[in-house]
Amino acid sequence: MALSRIFLLATVLIFSASLALAFDPSPLQDFCVADRNSQVFVNGVACKNRTQVTADDFFFTGLDNPGNTTNKLGSFVNLVNVDRLPGLNTNGMSVARIDYAVGGLNPPHTHPRATETLVVLDGSLYVGFVATDNRLYSKVITRGEVFVFPIGLVHFQFNNGTCPAVAIAALNSQNPGTIRVANALFGTKPPISDDILAKALSVDTNITSYIKSQFQ
Repeated sequence: MALSRIFLLATVLIFSASLALAFDPSPLQDFCVADRNSQVFVNGVACKNRTQVTADDFFFTGLDNPGNTTNKLGSFVNLVNVDRLPGLNTNGMSVARIDYAVGGLNPPHTHPRATETLVVLDGSLYVGFVATDNRLYSKVITRGEVFVFPIGLVHFQFNNGTCPAVAIAALNSQNPGTIRVANALFGTKPPISDDILAKALSVDTNITSYIKSQFQ
């Protein structure tokens, strides 16, 4: 089966599963297209006037294009959430395409508001998540295989193969959020004190200062 057909089939199936298990509150009307110009602050996004809604509010194009992986991590995440597809508002779902160079890493991170379902379209990935008892659940997955990362748990994906890899992820929130562990420790503004980091990690403050310099 051609990669394009697998890509389309995987996207449809994973979107359907995400909608069925949506974490966000259920909609109370047919749709609530996000109004990016609204000054109303709500837990989510205010609805656009229905008379102004068009088919384009439910449409996005570009997930068929490979992401640029020429960066330190060797990966690129193209996330389509409510900010980029207003029709997702109140539907409790988003989707992402993730590209990995050989040796590329989607580093340890969490999604505080969503479970993630990942399907590999091409290549091989070593994936895993860490439970609250610090146990690692990991596995190598290849084309056509699926792995689930439970909501809020630290997880990662690493291209352990010999060719670039690509995957599609579905998340059961219109705005899942992403917290990268390393950035949360060493890239905050204002920065976390070196004394705190050094004590937490049982290292010298010179080490924490050096690591911080890599995230400026």
